[in-house]
Amino acid sequence: MELNFNKLTGDLLPAVIQDNTTGKVLMLGFMNREAYDKTVATNLVTFFSRTKNRLWTKGEESGNFLNVVSIQSDCDQDTLLIKVNPVGQVCHTGTDTCWGEVNKGEDILFLKQLQDFIDQRKREMPKGSYTTSLFEDGISRMAQKVGEEAVETVIEAMANNDERLLYEASDLVYHLIVLLSHKGYRIEDLARELKKRHK
Repeated sequence: MELNFNKLTGDLLPAVIQDNTTGKVLMLGFMNREAYDKTVATNLVTFFSRTKNRLWTKGEESGNFLNVVSIQSDCDQDTLLIKVNPVGQVCHTGTDTCWGEVNKGEDILFLKQLQDFIDQRKREMPKGSYTTSLFEDGISRMAQKVGEEAVETVIEAMANNDERLLYEASDLVYHLIVLLSHKGYRIEDLARELKKRHK
């Protein structure tokens, strides 16, 4: 990645740290070339501390590390956006973010996490995994499971059993995502289709 470390005094780049799951901005830090290189090498966010005048890996004392998911530069190559999976609270004051916000995403975002998990199972195919077994059994089995869960969802809806309705509907969504993944699609493709119809 081409980066321009020469714009700010001290050859530093601002690095915006964002939670990969919730989308919340967690903090802002600064990196010199050495901090950037260490971040890439270790997959742990490392800054250049202007007060300590040295490299500082976030969490080196607290254990609240920032595990790197992705690193992007802006259009001028002088600012970084680093998406992370944080371990614990981010701010030294004990809050989730340096702006005092609670780092909690909307529950609907879990569907993306579930999709990512299912896609990972498809790539890695670990033995003993139920999801792996569905991929191994093929599309007929996946389609059958979607049909079975749809029927069970309808049965619980007709029986006015709300707890079981949510349980079976969750099974339906899970198996539908597996089927979509097998066909090369994601849950976001359904969201786009529904959004298009909504217009």
